Amino acid sequence: MRFKIVISIISLFIIFLLLRVYYLSVVSNDYYEELSKKNSLKIQNIAPTRGIISDINNTPLAVNELGFKILLRPHLSKKKLQDALLRVNSCLKNIDIAKLTKIYDRENSYYNQDDIEIIDYVEYKNILSCFFFLNIDEDISIEHSLKRLYPYNSLASHVIGYVGKANTEDMLKNDAIKVSKKLGKTGIEKYYDEILQGTPGKKITKVNSLNQEVEIIDNTKPIMNNDITLSIDIRMQEYLDKLFKGLSGAVVVMDVNDGSILAAGSYPEYNLNPFVTGITQREWDKMIQDLDHPFTNKLVNGKYPPGSVVKMGVGLAFLDSGKIDVNTTFTCTGSFEFGGRKFRCHNIWGHGVMNLKTAIRSSCDDYFYKGSLKVGIADISKTLSELGFGKKTGVDLPLESVGILPNRVWKQARFKKPWYQGETLITSIGQGDFLATPMQVALYTAKIASGYSIKPHFIDSIAGVKQEFEKKDIFTPLQKQHLKYIREAMYEVANNIRGTAYKPTQGIKINIAAKTGTAQVVGISQNEKKRMQEENMEYYTRSHAWINAYGPYEEPKYAVVVLVEHGMHGGATAGPIAKDIFNKLVDLGYIDKKFIKKQY
Repeated sequence: MRFKIVISIISLFIIFLLLRVYYLSVVSNDYYEELSKKNSLKIQNIAPTRGIISDINNTPLAVNELGFKILLRPHLSKKKLQDALLRVNSCLKNIDIAKLTKIYDRENSYYNQDDIEIIDYVEYKNILSCFFFLNIDEDISIEHSLKRLYPYNSLASHVIGYVGKANTEDMLKNDAIKVSKKLGKTGIEKYYDEILQGTPGKKITKVNSLNQEVEIIDNTKPIMNNDITLSIDIRMQEYLDKLFKGLSGAVVVMDVNDGSILAAGSYPEYNLNPFVTGITQREWDKMIQDLDHPFTNKLVNGKYPPGSVVKMGVGLAFLDSGKIDVNTTFTCTGSFEFGGRKFRCHNIWGHGVMNLKTAIRSSCDDYFYKGSLKVGIADISKTLSELGFGKKTGVDLPLESVGILPNRVWKQARFKKPWYQGETLITSIGQGDFLATPMQVALYTAKIASGYSIKPHFIDSIAGVKQEFEKKDIFTPLQKQHLKYIREAMYEVANNIRGTAYKPTQGIKINIAAKTGTAQVVGISQNEKKRMQEENMEYYTRSHAWINAYGPYEEPKYAVVVLVEHGMHGGATAGPIAKDIFNKLVDLGYIDKKFIKKQY
């Protein structure tokens, strides 16, 4: 019996050994063969060249400057590492050896067999004199590197945006960022980053025990059909910069028929190039503490009371409600007493009897106070929402703000408080909690001019393929009739001697329709019988100046919106800028010369 037990144990042990031998020699063969391949094959992801950004005339706005990066062989001893860094320093001068040592140590793991990048970019001219000596150094290698370059420095900075270094979280987003280690941080560079990055390539090589390449197995090139063309014209951008020299604010020049933006600026601008390699904390603090907010993209993130530029939209709401028509009149006496408060008109003597057209022409606040009480905030906010206020325009810039279109629902949701009729009055003239971006005002102007809803955009083509955008008919037949009346009122603003834009736009080469606006920055005390002159107020308490316009009036082509921060009066400050922009559009051939007035 004992013998049988011993024989059984020995047999089981032999069977186990045979099974183990079979597993190691047959079953696990594929696994170890694959592991062997991994040990002998080197896989390198190849970064694509970032796409070039050009203007509508193929003028480069963002390009890639060729230079070199410096790498060190892994697993160097401390002495060899310091010697190698000293040799690099003898060439480049004044490098931060301590910082580069930290970079090397961080990447120098036991499993890493690849050269370690210590300097990501050196300009060609700075390395040329010692390129040969560094390149033959066995511990140092030099490879081609690209750096984003913005030839026009600060021009259209908030539109173009800039590229910066990617962090660890960024690199998890896609393979292209992981390889390039760069991504768009703001503007077009950020919005179209995935396209501009391109698709990485891959090189697979067989290496020996010293990590030396002995054979190329596969070499897939990066896909780089990633250039984009914008609708902006750099000539127009340069002209806007001249007009806004010394001013802060924003300007948009948009095609009312397709939403393409010919030029746009947020001022002050800032030089994009230092951000590519990174600015100092001191430089950053100085920028963000600037009261003119140069880093804020005011086109889509600047939120301002729209002031009187909304009066066409409010007027359209009046007509759509059926409670007011083109013959309805109110008498402006210079102020309106309501709820124990005095609501002033900008004309302290009063405008007299006003209908909607003359109220828009003269920008009579009193007419809109009284009309808004008759119509109500529900109808007013409904029409203003249809015209684009209180929602994103969809323009291709990141982090667009929605602004605020105040009404009962909004106030209850935000403050848990009821709506008061006095708030209806101030909303009707674009004040109070009402806030809009310059891009929203541009879209609103284009809708009035064309009668259609369009999508504002800067992109013209991607890899040579023209981008198409939908145009929607959003107005009812009755609203279209009302729009015609509203356009006539805007025409009188710029062409009738009593219009608020008449004097500021004298010298304009074509007929335009316009509306000026003054947006208060600080409230006015009810105890103040006569408003202080803007010129006597502290600069940052002065009102913002607006004008929105379109032209030619006969066949609308371009909407122009100008906002000058603390510019005091819309007509006087923003009006001449809008006039010069339309004249430049004629000079550049964007507006047909058949629309030029006879005196020109």
